[in-house]
Amino acid sequence: MTTPRTVLAAHPGAELFGSDRMFRESVAGLIDGGSRVVVAIPTNGPLIDELRSLGADVVIAPGLVLRKALLRPSGWIRLIRETFRGLGSAWRIMRRVRPDAVYVSTITIPLWPLIARLRRASVISHVHEAEASGNALVNRLLYLPHLLSDEVLVNSRFSQATIRHVLPNLAARTEVVLNGVVGPTSPSPLRAGPDGALRVLYMGRLSPRKGPDLVISAAALLAGDGVPVDVTLVGDTFPGYEWFGEQLRLQAESAPERMSVRFAGFQPDVWSFVADTDVVVVPSRIDEPFGNTAVEAVLGLRPVVVADTSGLREAADGYTTARMVPVNEPAAISDQLRAITESWASVRADVERSRAEALRRHAPESYRAAVRRHVERAVRSGSTSADGFRRRGSARRDRPGTSARDTT
Repeated sequence: MTTPRTVLAAHPGAELFGSDRMFRESVAGLIDGGSRVVVAIPTNGPLIDELRSLGADVVIAPGLVLRKALLRPSGWIRLIRETFRGLGSAWRIMRRVRPDAVYVSTITIPLWPLIARLRRASVISHVHEAEASGNALVNRLLYLPHLLSDEVLVNSRFSQATIRHVLPNLAARTEVVLNGVVGPTSPSPLRAGPDGALRVLYMGRLSPRKGPDLVISAAALLAGDGVPVDVTLVGDTFPGYEWFGEQLRLQAESAPERMSVRFAGFQPDVWSFVADTDVVVVPSRIDEPFGNTAVEAVLGLRPVVVADTSGLREAADGYTTARMVPVNEPAAISDQLRAITESWASVRADVERSRAEALRRHAPESYRAAVRRHVERAVRSGSTSADGFRRRGSARRDRPGTSARDTT
């Protein structure tokens, strides 16, 4: 079977962070297969130009995007208002586009599986979230709408296990598709030696859960011991977390001598920053479904220090140039930074080998093909009952050996 003629792809935002980049790759894979792709997205942002450059049609329309603020009692009125607004918007888009399939990116846009099912379209959900330490009831409610989907993809075994803990029926139908991570074509080699200041890079949201403050604290410990350190933070705060950005700047202002902190802001292309660094640090405090940044560091020929938790552990596993540290311990990060400088020759000798393995695991072409294959299968096996709610392709659930399969 060829790829469906029209796919409606829904995504909750238009930035260029991890899930946004994966959505871009999913859309590219569908277009590569010959589909017409219409993207429904609630906000404007840099992702939209990239999607249009791929050949996708983009519709900017209001929709329900679940944020933690909406799940608190103080946000319930807004939640109800945005639910009804999102239902109407999604219904109008579905009626106008009449897609063969709907690809739902992330669990934060829960209306799309329902609307797609009511409109008799095949549904593919792609889960990029996993917070095992979160409230089990909230997690169950977030995952529940995706029981309506024909195909459910997850980005790691950790994500799959998190779903299994709260909604086993859904977990039994999930399949792991490892993220396709785009790296530089010709990465700059690691410099011959850590002469002068050690250059440390953080890439990601400036938020408490991501832990950029831990990088500053770890660097301060090194500088306090007489090791010069330059820290660069690439990223910006999420709306509502501006207070944390100010807190980071105050922390940076109190840095000891021999240490500098640079705030580079959000950057759509991070590779020039990777080229100018010695070590990347990924210090998340809270569960991560995966760790694209850790893989990007490896693809950029740089050693990486990663919090030993959740999907980050999975992303960094097996690379000799990746070092694990306990969560929320800046002293452990500092120790690993020092250890990397002390074993620089062996690290430098291993970065090419690590990159080759990352290219094998996370080739964007493999990811694109996997997403396209699942969309094709959902349409091929689809048959809706009169009430429109029976899952298409239910026979697949009963076939042995189809759940929890790594498709890359």
